[in-house]
Amino acid sequence: MQKMILKRMGFLLFVVFGVTLVSFILSHVIPGDPASMMAGQHASKETVQSIRQQLGLDQPIWIQYFQYVGNLLSGDLGTSIRTHQPVLDDLMTYFPATLELAIAAFFIAIIIGIPLGVLSALKKNTFWDHFSRIFSISGVSIPVFWSGLVIILIFYGWLGWFPANGRIDETINPPTHITGFYILDSILTGDSIALKSSLKHIFLPAVVLSFAQLAIITRQVRASMLEVMRQEYIRTAIANGIHGRLLIISYALRNALIPTITVIGTSFGSLLGGAVVTETVFGWPGMGKFVVDSIAYLDFPAIMGFTIVISIGYVLINLVVDILYGLLNPQMKE
Repeated sequence: MQKMILKRMGFLLFVVFGVTLVSFILSHVIPGDPASMMAGQHASKETVQSIRQQLGLDQPIWIQYFQYVGNLLSGDLGTSIRTHQPVLDDLMTYFPATLELAIAAFFIAIIIGIPLGVLSALKKNTFWDHFSRIFSISGVSIPVFWSGLVIILIFYGWLGWFPANGRIDETINPPTHITGFYILDSILTGDSIALKSSLKHIFLPAVVLSFAQLAIITRQVRASMLEVMRQEYIRTAIANGIHGRLLIISYALRNALIPTITVIGTSFGSLLGGAVVTETVFGWPGMGKFVVDSIAYLDFPAIMGFTIVISIGYVLINLVVDILYGLLNPQMKE
């Protein structure tokens, strides 16, 4: 187990290094000059050149990269060209909204995906199995921006049940800041009005964000359950008179979830990164919307900072998943 953790930590450093290199090169080959955008359309060449020198854009790209890595090692993600604030401060401002949305989508994916996968396996080749497979194919095939627009059209435009954007109604004051999560802060402060509004605002984007991962989890649970149900120990349990929920939950599902842990764990990292499109469609004020606005402004430090934070989070999630998998599966020695 310790060797596995050390290997993963080395992999973490390698991935972060690769992400910084690739994203740095890509962000600097995109046509456009951030110095010109900062200076404005009517700025003189001298003003633009002065800004380029201040940002270090007049240096060769390899010097810029090593300077960035050096600052990164000290915890400095740079200064946003658009907001003129430290990128780390900007990301920490928007991170709670993204994390809250990802957690909500994660719970929806688990709560619906696991039971649906189990039902599909137990009812093989029936209506529920066919529905589950069609649902899984749809989840990984339909673009998020399209499903988001359809959901908004139905539940906001036609039915008027849920709001289409934001984290809370504009007429309602956000709950007192404790964690940055509106739902949790509303509960901690006993603000029922803010809680109700926060739940209504997060429902649609969380459902849309969870759709693809929900489908993947459903398909994985179904495949694992079908494999487990064919094992000898399941037949032995049935022969000994074990049936119903005890057989399904204690014997079949418990073992089927071991290979599914990896899919469930990595899905959370995918939710964090995939929130970019969802937040843009629903106007959710999180890191995803922040980086989209930064891309339109050619804000390279903000784009790099977002990419690095997501990559680190994704690799750390994979590390936690590997540790859990090793604890659940005693056959793993490393």
